[in-house]
Amino acid sequence: MDDLELPYVQVNGHAIAPDPLPTMLMGGYGHMTAMQVRNSSVQGLGLHLARLKAANRELFGQELDGGLVVGRMRQALDEAGVRDASVRVYVYAPPDGDSPVTMVVVRPPVPAPTSPQRLRSVPYVRPFAHLKHVGVFGQAHHLRRVQAGGFDEALLVGADGLVTEGAITNVGFVEGRAVVWPEGPSLDGITMLLLRRELEQAGTTWRQQPVRLDDVARFDAAFVSNSTGIAPIACIDDISFPHDDYLVRVLPKLYEQVPWDVLA
Repeated sequence: MDDLELPYVQVNGHAIAPDPLPTMLMGGYGHMTAMQVRNSSVQGLGLHLARLKAANRELFGQELDGGLVVGRMRQALDEAGVRDASVRVYVYAPPDGDSPVTMVVVRPPVPAPTSPQRLRSVPYVRPFAHLKHVGVFGQAHHLRRVQAGGFDEALLVGADGLVTEGAITNVGFVEGRAVVWPEGPSLDGITMLLLRRELEQAGTTWRQQPVRLDDVARFDAAFVSNSTGIAPIACIDDISFPHDDYLVRVLPKLYEQVPWDVLA
């Protein structure tokens, strides 16, 4: 039998073109950002690009061309024939040590949550939590497990009981008329950053401070945020929170005021 030309790549028993992309995906080394696109526009586009550029410098020691990323996003939307979508931009390490490879994934748009979310706490902290990286096995595992148990989201808690973030969300608490975000290893979500801007413009106090799982019952309300929007938290484990807290009802309205940036 003649030797096969390498690399040889097979998926479900079928050989595919020896493209480097499958190798990069399985290698699991890269970073990303996720966003909702409406009418070919994005909220917080500058923050998404800043996230990608900072991660690219940290992981690969290279600058990332923001204009090129936006152009590829627009190209992907045009080729998919859509103006509303969920879009993810991935940057992977190449197998040959050359320049990183950028991939844009376009999926159907995801609406904002319409019901209060139920969270179950799990003992886990994401490695390199400040990065939105592609090594998500731990958080994905915990999320699947809690969803199988009837919950919506996993609340990640450190060994010392320190609340950090959700598996796919930032978590916030309400104390009177102030918003409190947990202080600890976590990702600065784009929605969270935009919401902080709107809170400041509205003259509403927000702060970060350590929050331990044993302390969450003292808060007046709680909420989650990510690229799909903002939703109240119904419960964390067996601790219930009101759905109609004034500030929790205001937060989605504040977020609606964030301007949309055209992908051009």
